[in-house]
Amino acid sequence: MKRHIEFQRLHNFRDLGGYRSADGRTVRWQALYRADSLGKLAGTDRELFGSLGIRTVVDLRYPWEIDRDGAVPDRELLSYANFSIEHRPYDQAGTDPEIDPWRFLADKFAEVAADGVAEIRQAVEMIATADGPTVFHCTSGKDRTGLLAALLLTALDVSEEQILADFALTELATARFVADWHARYAPKVLRWPGYGRAPAEVIRLALDDLTATYGSPMRYLTAHAGVTDSVIEQLRARYLEDQRSE
Repeated sequence: MKRHIEFQRLHNFRDLGGYRSADGRTVRWQALYRADSLGKLAGTDRELFGSLGIRTVVDLRYPWEIDRDGAVPDRELLSYANFSIEHRPYDQAGTDPEIDPWRFLADKFAEVAADGVAEIRQAVEMIATADGPTVFHCTSGKDRTGLLAALLLTALDVSEEQILADFALTELATARFVADWHARYAPKVLRWPGYGRAPAEVIRLALDDLTATYGSPMRYLTAHAGVTDSVIEQLRARYLEDQRSE
């Protein structure tokens, strides 16, 4: 199976299949995807997206980002919802280059977890009950998408080692994110060397913060966000399978 789906204009579209749960099952392939902005879909990219059979789209961006950059084409034909999990916008490209970039990003993740608790719960619930293959995304598929991916994999009882490895795969798209930024905003200067980066250290810090604040990432989901045991069971029934059935 192929983890990276190769689009022309999207840089970070990935299948979350194949990760192993603690009970020996694995995440189903071709059932759950994470991505950067689906507003970029056009031409052959749009055809490729259609071939994946995706029926449910969870958009994690601000409404103003959707107005600016567009939503998934033909969203009226899909099960589509916008849950803006980040409540405090910031200019990542203009961040002070002298600060610790990974601690800075982890602190932003903590803000999202605290501020977007209702939207995170809604996103998890929609993904648990989705009709057909499902994708969730933000603008770059890096931070907001990365946090939700980590929480979903946590709910699926995937090990932290695999969660960190999945997060770091976004590093393969960093050069394209930087090139897109220069193409869009030149002659402005990209001040922050951490722009577009997603090393495993960021999500490790974020998961440690969830543990320090809420007891564990799983406790954050259940006790704080209010994701019920039945929703967790729906997630596992829908997205995990016995490896012997592959």
